[in-house]
Amino acid sequence: MGVTKAEEFSVKDNRIARYAKALSHPARIAILKLLIKKQACICGDIVDELPLSQSTVSQHLKELKEAGLIKGDIDGTKVCYCIDDKEWALAKMAFAELFESLQAINTTCC
Repeated sequence: MGVTKAEEFSVKDNRIARYAKALSHPARIAILKLLIKKQACICGDIVDELPLSQSTVSQHLKELKEAGLIKGDIDGTKVCYCIDDKEWALAKMAFAELFESLQAINTTCC
């Protein structure tokens, strides 16, 4: 695997890239929508709601957790997941700033 040059970019740019990577799979979007819809921590029910195996769901949950968009707490033998409200707000702000910066440009390119 090649060497990453993430350290060459700003903290903000790396954060947006991390969020974008986490949001880049439809299964992860489905997981996020499920957590948002339930508005509570979900323990083990996620696999029942999606057409994916336990191991696949676990991998997607790991990606979302590494990006900070969700948090998980161990409850006995189960891990309970929910939206991380603070990080979610940071992600919303970061993407809003990125998209608003494009609106400020008046260009006739392409």
